[in-house]
Amino acid sequence: MDDGKATGDGRAAIGCEGGYTVFTGCGLAIRFRAPYSLRRYIRVKEWDRGYLVVDAEYAHSPEPVEEYIDLVPVLEDLYIDPADYLPRIREVVVDEG
Repeated sequence: MDDGKATGDGRAAIGCEGGYTVFTGCGLAIRFRAPYSLRRYIRVKEWDRGYLVVDAEYAHSPEPVEEYIDLVPVLEDLYIDPADYLPRIREVVVDEG
């Protein structure tokens, strides 16, 4: 999933892969369980230092669903310091891969 667009340039990407959400940026790829019916993320509407608002496509919904993702507890569970990691990310895009 990390094809260079989500590396040290302050840009990260979010996508889904095999039942997991994958967040890639600043040299890390973080995977965590996604909702069972998630097909894909459509667009990132907001990024605020670990808090994402995204539109997502689900198998059970004909319309996009607005979702809220808080990366801080995920990072803390992985022993990654959010105060160190998150300020390096200025923008998050959807990984179309």
